[in-house]
Amino acid sequence: MSRFAPIQPPRPEIKGLTDDNYRYGFHTPTDKYAYKSGKGLSSRVVEDISSRKFEPDWMRQMRLEGLKIFDSRPMPAWGADLSAIDFDNLHYYLKPTAGESRTWDEVPTEIKQTFERLGIPEAERKALAGVKTQFDSTVVYGSIKKMLADKGVVFLGMDDGLKQYPDLIREYFASLIPVGDNKFAALNTAVWSGGSFVYVPKNVDVGLPLQAYFRINSPNAGQFERTLIIADEGAKVHYIEGCTAPAFSDGSLHSAVVEIFVKKGATIQYTTVQNWYRNVYNLVTKRAWVEEEGRMIWTDFNMGSKATMKYPGFILAGKGAVGETLSMAMAGPGQQLDTGSKAIHLAPYTSSAIISKSISRGGGRTSYRGMVNIGPNAHHSKSKVVCDALILDPLSRSDTYPTNKIFNSDVTLEHEASVSRIGEEQLFYLMNRGIPENEAGKMIVQGFVDPLVKKLPLEYAVEMNRLIDLEISGSVG
Repeated sequence: MSRFAPIQPPRPEIKGLTDDNYRYGFHTPTDKYAYKSGKGLSSRVVEDISSRKFEPDWMRQMRLEGLKIFDSRPMPAWGADLSAIDFDNLHYYLKPTAGESRTWDEVPTEIKQTFERLGIPEAERKALAGVKTQFDSTVVYGSIKKMLADKGVVFLGMDDGLKQYPDLIREYFASLIPVGDNKFAALNTAVWSGGSFVYVPKNVDVGLPLQAYFRINSPNAGQFERTLIIADEGAKVHYIEGCTAPAFSDGSLHSAVVEIFVKKGATIQYTTVQNWYRNVYNLVTKRAWVEEEGRMIWTDFNMGSKATMKYPGFILAGKGAVGETLSMAMAGPGQQLDTGSKAIHLAPYTSSAIISKSISRGGGRTSYRGMVNIGPNAHHSKSKVVCDALILDPLSRSDTYPTNKIFNSDVTLEHEASVSRIGEEQLFYLMNRGIPENEAGKMIVQGFVDPLVKKLPLEYAVEMNRLIDLEISGSVG
């Protein structure tokens, strides 16, 4: 299974992890890149990216449109503090290899060593139906089990997807998240590289998860993957992405776009285990279109980055469609994680559930920001939102910003929120049974997040519990 280390070491005055505990803070020497763009963003950089990828003219034009919109839009005045991002000091395209390798032996030695240290080959052998590994701007390795390929399952890097399925990509690309959806979606459209393209044929159950692993390796780097997943009628697939970055002092930017299409009766679960180092700004747009009797599940674990703004959502467009978001955010010293979800009900008899849990420690700040919109045609629909925050010390903070827009009286909406601390009575009860105070505190935290962690496959649930245990070690009790 893949392994993700805790991302946010505390300041010296806070008990807990140190930089030495972030074992994925290493980086591969950057003098061996096949290509690395200069710093800064311009139409020349955008045209160069498109040219080097041999893209069709429609994609080049869409990229240029994205650049114009990005330049014209102001920075968000809400959410996390993004004022320190220096767009002129970033590399927007870094190509470590000439192309994607089909066998592990073909991957360049230094990159192979990076992913071996991250556990990717082990994950592929033991727990995955297919894997893609992205190193900065490029997918460097990809595979899928033969039995799935024989059934017509497509799992490609997005660049290869554009080459091999240009008509399908053109039909769906930016159709759910338009170029001008927001400032950072426009930026992604302008400079996107890598990501995944997944297509699952009718009535095919992929079974084991597909995993993509995203690694920012260079300082002052931007990673802008683009992911498109289509599950045809009756299909089922679980897609898992993991993220890490080296322990550089200079900031990096991760700004991805994910578009998902759930056809009639299909099911997609999309799981993110975010473990960026504390220098990364993580600004992501994710959205799903769910047709009749389809089901979309977002499971979202956010345990790293300097700042995160991410609100995976779903549009319930068909009768009986179901959407769920199960998210967890853990903010430590110097971190601000602004996360949540958006549920849009367009059709009748649809249902949504948003379960959000957050943990703040050492002066970290978490925020839930979500929206439920039930349209005039969505009669007999229901939605439930639960926001639970656990604050481990007086230095930390948690906020909730819900928005509900209801345009039909024949619906059910529930919303509940709670903020709590680890109680003395809870600790006393466990300590009275011989459990040390620090271990008792960790047990309470594990119980707090258990409803979300148990939604993961067993291998990932075990790993997630280990990460949470390491992250809060010394911070409770």
